[in-house]
Amino acid sequence: MFRISYAAELLGVSDDTVRRYVDQGHLSVRTDASNRKVIDGVDLATFSREHATLPGEKSSIRSSARNRMVGLVTAVTADTVMAQVEIQCGPHRVVSLMSTEAVNELGLAPGELAVAVIKSTNVVVETPR
Repeated sequence: MFRISYAAELLGVSDDTVRRYVDQGHLSVRTDASNRKVIDGVDLATFSREHATLPGEKSSIRSSARNRMVGLVTAVTADTVMAQVEIQCGPHRVVSLMSTEAVNELGLAPGELAVAVIKSTNVVVETPR
């Protein structure tokens, strides 16, 4: 069970937006032992998956990668061959190493919209205690 404020943080939206989702019937709430409104984790995960879209038009690119995180480029550090690009995707900071040529071709610079597409055969998953 997640409080509305934490659900908002996980979804990358404001508390008010989550309350609107509840009012519109998109998410259901219960009350916990302290009489606070909470959202079931399974319901939140289902909602998150069903409503995950890229801003603007849907992409016509087909890809086997399922992990697409939209964000803003916050930093680019480049030399003559390689570059490090940082993208802030909601609460997540994604760092990518790529050629400086790719950075220039994509026009990556702080403030630009970018999509981090992640495909990995090794993913470490942690949970809080």
